[in-house]
Amino acid sequence: MAETKPKHKIRIIRNAARCNHCGDVIESTYRHDFKACSCGRVSVDGGHDYLRRCYASPADYTDLSETEYLPLEGGSHMRKLASIQRVWKIEPIEGADRIELAHVLGWQCVVNKGQFQPMDIAVYFEIDSFLPIRDEFEFMRSSSYKKTDIMGEGFRLRTMRFRGQISQGLLLPVSQFPEIPKNADVGDDVTELLGVRKWEIEERATTGGTVIGTLPYDIPHTDETRVQEAPELIQAFAGLEYYISTKMDGSSHSIGIDENGFHVTGHNYEYKDDGSSSFYKLVKAREYQAKMEDYMKALGMKTLTIQGELCAPGIQQNRLRLAKPEWYVFTIRENGKRVGLKRMLQICEALDIIPVPIEEVGTDLPSKYPTVEALLSRADGEYPNGGKKEGIVIRPTEPVFCPLISASLSMKVVSNKYLLKNDG
Repeated sequence: MAETKPKHKIRIIRNAARCNHCGDVIESTYRHDFKACSCGRVSVDGGHDYLRRCYASPADYTDLSETEYLPLEGGSHMRKLASIQRVWKIEPIEGADRIELAHVLGWQCVVNKGQFQPMDIAVYFEIDSFLPIRDEFEFMRSSSYKKTDIMGEGFRLRTMRFRGQISQGLLLPVSQFPEIPKNADVGDDVTELLGVRKWEIEERATTGGTVIGTLPYDIPHTDETRVQEAPELIQAFAGLEYYISTKMDGSSHSIGIDENGFHVTGHNYEYKDDGSSSFYKLVKAREYQAKMEDYMKALGMKTLTIQGELCAPGIQQNRLRLAKPEWYVFTIRENGKRVGLKRMLQICEALDIIPVPIEEVGTDLPSKYPTVEALLSRADGEYPNGGKKEGIVIRPTEPVFCPLISASLSMKVVSNKYLLKNDG
């Protein structure tokens, strides 16, 4: 299982095909640029954003697309919703004649019996993927079709259960997707190539706010790597002091001060102070800006970023069962660098901010939780007011760079019990 390190991202240079019936060469040059041949048997779509083909049989057309491999931007870890992966184990399902379990990375998913053998190469689509409308995914229409004003229409992948077995993601043969280059390698990211997007609810629909721009430079996206995406992260904790915090079920929000002023953001955008953002109202009511400015001045700081989870009635079905909004801090960056656990708690205390609950501090994580299964069991639980806990986040008590994800070592473990109960 050493083939999980991100390798390449595939960029589309030309999106074109030749109809083998009428001979027309058709090319899509921009997103949603749907082009059909004169006989109507073949069409292309997606421009340089994704490759989509419509046809009755793969023999109907010859693919003329041109693609190239690019290194992942900035060397940082990016979640691969669709990637080329190796099946490392197949297991039978008791009492099931037509289906079995396939293991990919640290995930397991239900597949048709005999469809794959150990060491086969396949396309793996992770949970949280939103797949485009195309023939290869139509078998999921009754269980997974979604249409919203925000996402449009497609097929949402979520955790499901078949014959008592949890299934997370979708595994399909590479041969079903002729647009994938024949020299594609294990670990290659084909998310954009296949038009796959992350399923998400627009943050403005849940927390409000007038958007004035994307995230400022010192406020990074807060997505953590799931342990199933990179099981070898467990061994990266060997010999390190670690801490486990509760993954609060809400919406990611941050505040920060840099040379450009004070910033209030959601997961993807910066908000304007115009009274329309519920988080901005909380920030102002608690006078966080003034507290941060005084603290920075006293210590001679240039930048200070605080990131946390906003939990409240109306957000994520309020699974913490809170009567009023609360913000739980999980990351603090001081002068551009993430601080350790002790320092984070010191700053939270000084600014009168609530940190995420710290469940456990220990040494040498692999000796206590050596497998993905052990960590999934550890992630189960309930919030104090009831409701199944979303999971846990694990980090070293002091930041450590991890080459596996090209970022500070950290991983999340989302409870399968939570996912099954909450349409995950």
